[in-house]
Amino acid sequence: MTGSRRRRLPLVLALLATVGALAGAAARPGAAAALNPATLGEEGDTPLLRDVLESTGRGYLAARNALANAKARQARLAAELVRVEHRIAELRPQVELVARNAYQTGRIGPVLVLLHAGSADDFLERARGLEAVALRDNDTLRRLGQARDRAARAKLALDAEVVEERKQLTIMLRQKQAAERALTLVGGASTGGFVVASSPVARSAPRNSDGSWPPQACSLPDPTTPGCVSPRTLHAFDEARRVGFTRFTSCYRSGGPYEHPKGRACDFSAESSGFGGNAKGPDRTYGNNLAAFFVRNADRLGVLYVIWYRQIWMPTTGWSSYGGAHGDPSSDHTNHVHLSLL
Repeated sequence: MTGSRRRRLPLVLALLATVGALAGAAARPGAAAALNPATLGEEGDTPLLRDVLESTGRGYLAARNALANAKARQARLAAELVRVEHRIAELRPQVELVARNAYQTGRIGPVLVLLHAGSADDFLERARGLEAVALRDNDTLRRLGQARDRAARAKLALDAEVVEERKQLTIMLRQKQAAERALTLVGGASTGGFVVASSPVARSAPRNSDGSWPPQACSLPDPTTPGCVSPRTLHAFDEARRVGFTRFTSCYRSGGPYEHPKGRACDFSAESSGFGGNAKGPDRTYGNNLAAFFVRNADRLGVLYVIWYRQIWMPTTGWSSYGGAHGDPSSDHTNHVHLSLL
């Protein structure tokens, strides 16, 4: 065993413990068993670390979407409850009138009204009047009962959505903590990252009707290689080009367990002609701005994570420092911005 691998062994073992402790994380079935944890990934991380970050990121985004849906349903139910309570308040005076009339006439009242009829026609007219009163009273009571039932159902549904909200918040917290533990093992610490207030706004990629991201295959020609990309990856690539990030880019790459061979990742060079050394001056500014663009539009593009200049951005953690690389510009991501998509 070489000295390099010997130094990495404690990290790998710790990452194995982290994965085992993930409760509720959306890890791919059998993913860890299919990987060789002693082999560094081609971009300078351990495969197991990238698997932890991917699973926690996906789980976090799914829970966040479910939370947003639960809050939207809460708002609709709360508005419905207000409408029903207003309706009950409107009906209350009518119900009080029904009760007052029933108390004043008593059960024998309607019969006496009919007995004092002067003729058959008068009797029939009075009977019709009493029937109309009864129908009106019954309708008032029926509408009140229906309103109360709707209010009760709305309250129960609202309570259920509150429980769902707490559940999703717990899942999000668990995913965040798991990602933070994994990053800590490679020297990860929260950073200010790359933020540009004037970053362009991307056009949104298509979502499902509930706001979730549909699964997509590597089904479209990759404009940067002879390979393929997913529709969402092509959309992100096109949006970056549209707002001016037109330097050398490579997306599809065969081999490996991660997003490149699945058509869900691109590497955007900081230099115009291709991947070179550590980006400096205008080239580094270009990379900073590109990374900031992807982060600002993460919800519009379906971003899973962004890596640039020894830092990684994830929806679970924000920007964090990022180690575990080979120490060269490619694995340190100091010559290109890496974008992974859902």
